[in-house]
Amino acid sequence: MGIRIFVTGGTFDKEYDEIKGKLYFKDTHMKEMLELGRSRLDVDIRTLMMIDSLEMTDEDRNLIMENCKHAEEDQIVITHGTDTMVDTARVIADAQLEKTVILVGAMIPYKFGSSDGLFNLGSALAFVQVLPHGVYIAMNGRYFPYDRVRKNPNTGRFEEITT
Repeated sequence: MGIRIFVTGGTFDKEYDEIKGKLYFKDTHMKEMLELGRSRLDVDIRTLMMIDSLEMTDEDRNLIMENCKHAEEDQIVITHGTDTMVDTARVIADAQLEKTVILVGAMIPYKFGSSDGLFNLGSALAFVQVLPHGVYIAMNGRYFPYDRVRKNPNTGRFEEITT
């Protein structure tokens, strides 16, 4: 069985409208990213939504969780906006699925060319294959258990929360 990839939007898939000077969503870049990274993994890509995570509702998070719950695969990667990915991870974790779920994002849109998205995606795909069942955040070559990470609003980096 392969890896399920759920696309939810976030900076990963944003594009820039030069006329309006705004970021927007068109289509996911996931297939292009996997081809560029020369991935040879068996993946099934499904787009659930294309929204900024700041606009994500409880219903959206429940939809993501339900899709994880009903996926045949037990290895799942979810592209997600970085601002609220920990919130979504908590909803998935509360469902106590016997699966390995990795939420991954990007700070710079893939289409900008200098994005961290390709590296983050590669890391998430590697982590999902080796980590035990649980819910994790993968950013910048690191993984964090969902309940021991936060996005530092001052640095824009994900950091471990020590208890």
